[in-house]
Amino acid sequence: MVPAQPSQTSPSPALQKVAAEAAARRKTATPQHRRQLPLRVGSRGSPLALWQTRAFLTRLTRFCPVLRDMNAFQEHLINTTGDQVQNRALAEIGGKGLFAKEIHEALVDGRIDFAVHSLKDLETTLPPGLVLACTMRREDARDALILGPGLKPSGDPNNPYSALPEGALVGCASVRRQAQMLHVRPDLRFGLLRGNVQTRLDKLAARQCDATLLALAGLRRLGMEDRASVVLEPAIMVPSAGQGIVGVTVRESDVELRELLSAIEDYEARAVSTAERALLAELDGSCRTPIGGYARLLTPGAGPRSALHLTGLVASEDGTFLLRREIVGPAADAERMGLELGRNLRADSPASIFTD
Repeated sequence: MVPAQPSQTSPSPALQKVAAEAAARRKTATPQHRRQLPLRVGSRGSPLALWQTRAFLTRLTRFCPVLRDMNAFQEHLINTTGDQVQNRALAEIGGKGLFAKEIHEALVDGRIDFAVHSLKDLETTLPPGLVLACTMRREDARDALILGPGLKPSGDPNNPYSALPEGALVGCASVRRQAQMLHVRPDLRFGLLRGNVQTRLDKLAARQCDATLLALAGLRRLGMEDRASVVLEPAIMVPSAGQGIVGVTVRESDVELRELLSAIEDYEARAVSTAERALLAELDGSCRTPIGGYARLLTPGAGPRSALHLTGLVASEDGTFLLRREIVGPAADAERMGLELGRNLRADSPASIFTD
């Protein structure tokens, strides 16, 4: 079940408590409070990860300016395996969870107090002792096609790939994106293109490929939305589960900090991500299984009373098989809907798709 929508107008009792402790720290050199400040926040070191972490901390301190005044948060940048290994596909080295592995370890070991992630990089089942404590308002979940020098958008929203010439080389690291494009354009070629947003754009500008794809959310957050040649509607390209959402993980035992973070939980982000992650968990494909999931509230702002629309997709890596289905139900039943749609997709897909 999705929790009730938290208040966005006043800080929670837990937030007030941490603020009071911070204020007390001003008055004495040896404060007697249970939690020491600053709170240590873990993050990857990419420009996008840092933007997301700082935007989250800004949101949190708006509820309680004394936390900002006391410098209550300290960033800890963590180099993950996914960042270190750039010359191999994620599917070959363990999947996208490698963008969080070392961050999880730091959280379990107590070296950090909480961590900020792109939700699409988090496994559906977190390591024992860790929980997803908070999800932030979703940025645009759509994917963007970025064309290389000399190529121009076709202007046809129903056929966005017509801008690509026959046999064009697309730089891509996502089997989900590759499968959906190949299903429509089997003539396209794909080459591995990894790295942060600017690195990929630089490689495209250097003509290492004819086009690439990036999440529109990342481009917007970095002030690069103008680099998107074509924004792909979910009916054309089903996004990744959790795309455009920032998630915060904490230790399950840290009840006080979990309550603090729940003060700024975005209900809509929690509802749609619950549905999408349940879908992903039920399908439980290998790292090479192209899976898409995209949910939206049909009446934003209505909370649990809103209906929720969920689209799920399963495909073969080469795009020769592609199955897309939808389901609508109460937002309060987001998890059940994700599991149900996942079971339906699995039942009508070749078993070979879900094996390594």
